[in-house]
Amino acid sequence: MEKETDNNKEKRQAREELGFASLDKFRPARTGAAEAIFCPGKTSLQIAEIMRELAEIHPDENIMATRATAEDYQVVKGLVPEAVYDTVANVIALVRNQCPPLGEGNTIAIVTAGTADIPVAEEAAVTAELLGNPVDRIYDVGVAGIHRLFDKLDRIRDANVVIVVAGMEAALASVVGGLVSSPVIAVPTHIGYGANFEGLTALLSMLNSCANGIGVVNIDNGYGAACLASKINKRA
Repeated sequence: MEKETDNNKEKRQAREELGFASLDKFRPARTGAAEAIFCPGKTSLQIAEIMRELAEIHPDENIMATRATAEDYQVVKGLVPEAVYDTVANVIALVRNQCPPLGEGNTIAIVTAGTADIPVAEEAAVTAELLGNPVDRIYDVGVAGIHRLFDKLDRIRDANVVIVVAGMEAALASVVGGLVSSPVIAVPTHIGYGANFEGLTALLSMLNSCANGIGVVNIDNGYGAACLASKINKRA
């Protein structure tokens, strides 16, 4: 029988095989956080078993599952009783480390154009907090009532990173980008009437922003925006 090489042994030890999933044991050491579970396409039992295994592999890490349903949570809770469910963010989380209170350390501001954008914003907010960042939520300050934005501008400018979440024509990202010195991460949402094309118009608008210092993530990707914001925040 051929002897296993050190390289193959190391690769094998870096994984936890569940048959339907291969879990990354060393991701916190490489990237600073355990892998998250993307729930769509997985059964509730698969989600629960992955979360239980991740909780055992990473006993000191926050563990999260995104785009989860209430039905998913009921199954997860049977295997991971300490897990909690945020019904707005649609995130199941096992919280071991609380984020610092607002005002302690660098803050990530999460700004929405409208109330309808809040679920995506909350996915970003909950993710950022689970990654250890203080978060300031500033919601419903879109350009249709731009005075609302100016009323909150001091708070937005105080943030180390700003996430702007907007649907429709997504003009808010450009406006904020022209008013702050911090990096701005723009998140287009699917919110809007027919010509919004399920967020494509917002995405193209953000990509074509005339304001500099703006990065754009995929449509409705609050999780991705928070991960990027956290990396920027912790480098500051």
